[in-house]
Amino acid sequence: MYVGTLSFDLLLGDVRSLKEKRSVVRPIIAELQRKYTVSVAEVGEQNIHRRAVIGLAMVSGDAGHVSDVLDRCERLVAARPEVELLSVRRRFHGDED
Repeated sequence: MYVGTLSFDLLLGDVRSLKEKRSVVRPIIAELQRKYTVSVAEVGEQNIHRRAVIGLAMVSGDAGHVSDVLDRCERLVAARPEVELLSVRRRFHGDED
């Protein structure tokens, strides 16, 4: 069994309220869930309207599949014009961990 996680630190564009922040973050989360069947949630900076931390996790029996899906998820978030991807933290756990 292999577990992969990503943590995205995002700077949001022209956002002036927490309500506007939700209108940017929720579609990103929904798209990641729909396209890649991963677990995703906003996990940090919930009370700061121009910052967001999104956490993502997936489990698979194939290490290559986990790596491929995490790469695709990272590219999807990086390509979103309404956010600036400040950093990505990737963790990978295998059977030996």
